[in-house]
Amino acid sequence: MNINRLILLSKSVKFGNNLITSCLRQKGKDVLFHNRRAFKTHSRNLAYAKDLFLGKVNKSEVFPYPEIGNEELEEINQFVAPVERFFNENVDSAKIDHEAKIPSETLNGLKELGLFGIQVPEEYGGLGLSNTMYARLGEIISLDGAIAVTLAAHQAIGLKGILIAGNDEQKAKYLPKLATGEHIAAFCLTEPGSGSDAASIQTRATLSEDGTQYLLSGSKIWISNGGTADIMTVFARTEVVDKEGVKKDKISAFIVERAYGGITSGKPEDKLGIRGSNTCEVSFDNTPVPVENVIGEVGAGFKVAMNILNSGRFSMGSAGAGMIKKLIGLTAEYAGTRKQFNKRLSEFGMVQEKFAVMALNAFVMESMAYLTAGMMDRPGVPDCSVEAAMVKVFSSEGGWICVSEALQVLGGLGYTKNYPYERYLRDCRILLIFEGTNEILRMYIALTGMQYAGKILTDKVKQLKKGNMGLVLDMLGKRLRETMGGSVDLGLTGKDGVVHPSLAESTKKFEQNVVHFGSTVESLLYRYGKTIVDEQLILKRVADVLINLYAMTAVLSRTSRSISIGLRNHDHEVLLANTFCAEAFFKNNYLMTQLQKNSPENNDANIKKIASEVLEQRAYICSHPLDRTF
Repeated sequence: MNINRLILLSKSVKFGNNLITSCLRQKGKDVLFHNRRAFKTHSRNLAYAKDLFLGKVNKSEVFPYPEIGNEELEEINQFVAPVERFFNENVDSAKIDHEAKIPSETLNGLKELGLFGIQVPEEYGGLGLSNTMYARLGEIISLDGAIAVTLAAHQAIGLKGILIAGNDEQKAKYLPKLATGEHIAAFCLTEPGSGSDAASIQTRATLSEDGTQYLLSGSKIWISNGGTADIMTVFARTEVVDKEGVKKDKISAFIVERAYGGITSGKPEDKLGIRGSNTCEVSFDNTPVPVENVIGEVGAGFKVAMNILNSGRFSMGSAGAGMIKKLIGLTAEYAGTRKQFNKRLSEFGMVQEKFAVMALNAFVMESMAYLTAGMMDRPGVPDCSVEAAMVKVFSSEGGWICVSEALQVLGGLGYTKNYPYERYLRDCRILLIFEGTNEILRMYIALTGMQYAGKILTDKVKQLKKGNMGLVLDMLGKRLRETMGGSVDLGLTGKDGVVHPSLAESTKKFEQNVVHFGSTVESLLYRYGKTIVDEQLILKRVADVLINLYAMTAVLSRTSRSISIGLRNHDHEVLLANTFCAEAFFKNNYLMTQLQKNSPENNDANIKKIASEVLEQRAYICSHPLDRTF
């Protein structure tokens, strides 16, 4: 790419603040998060995933792999043992699923273990655990989908608004009883006419004439804990007067107590999976809410909502890995004893492949989850919303595949209610839908990075116009190396490398993908400019490449640490890491080939035409193969 082309790029790519919100309305920055024993309030810039869009690896952010100290490890092990024992001895998942309700004695046991306040600071009566420790407990809790959703709805989103954006008075008033489970929390955002487009909600909060309270009216649907919650974080439209004196409708977040009155919970939904969790419609009819119950500023509720959702998605990786590891144990026992054609199932190649798929997915999921958790636990509250979204997408889709594979090993037995496979299959299907559908999250992942890259490239053009010859020579040298097919070296291996030599070949594949990705993103920005927001099939591929790159990062970093400190079975980790990176490398190359202009591998035009003709008729339009014209 020559200098004139770069200048043209700067004119065609002006990524403003509305790029993502106008298309997704899913933007959230400056996530406020708290760490173990502390509450952080100052954001810190972190751009590992975003830098990949520039063909760069910010290795200091991800190498070495995050570690916890001996004291924290001992503490988490003290939590893990009783929680595992409780779930093994006191949780009857089949009964919960059948009766569509979590027994009160089970809920009380969860409260006694402190699981309703895992990340609530100790000063408010919670456990005050870090993101890493939260992820570790999530591996166990995920073994019952209904319980996992109930606890997540309570603390990962229900009370999270108070935690990350509430004032001292709000925290002191509400967190203690929420931490013990005396009060249950819910998150009320989705409405009949507003799903993924969260900014289109219609629930309204009107300020009273005396200015002391808001009157809240509207309806929320698909609310987890909606029938049991005492405290709700509710989002509603409010009238706000801007600096110019113009009245505008903006979303605000409110802490709403059921005791305020005017609140009706509908009949619990009869769901496919996570049946024991309570999900229902919640209606508000002139519910009075004191003005002091606004979370953050009036009119800043959309940002609060996005920050809440962005901060919790990472834990789906450890939860998914926990579920898959459980399934591997159950399924391997069956495969090792069941015989067909005078051979154990475990001796057949296609059955072995299923176990390899499950092991690879579990390994990658937990590698991504704990890398992201470790990044979030660093001082300064880094914005890991893109990384967390990638963990969610990869883990939810990998979990769905693995549960299906596990069920397939058992054949007809896996399809019956005598075994837990069909329940796991039903439970995990929701993971692709809630906390942001995977389609919306792919758009968020891709557009966030494209916006970041667009701004950086535009800044470079400004430097070029000022005559920055150092930048000119650097860019020309980079292009020359790419044209000549020079070797790629991003400093991950070699004398000052951070990846173990056993992973050198996989690392080179990763580096090649990263550089190729940076060039591909640059070409896409030049080709589409601001209209890239409308190219969803393009953005889907961009997101998929980035997800694979982050997954490769996680396994390379984790395995390098395992080898270096001599962890048990680290040679198996090397095998898993090399296998995954090899597959991801070829997938990425194919995806980026499809992203090239006029690529014969790209079928998007046909895909759109097929969909258009089907949707226009709202039916499958081919003639039946038995039809005749004579």
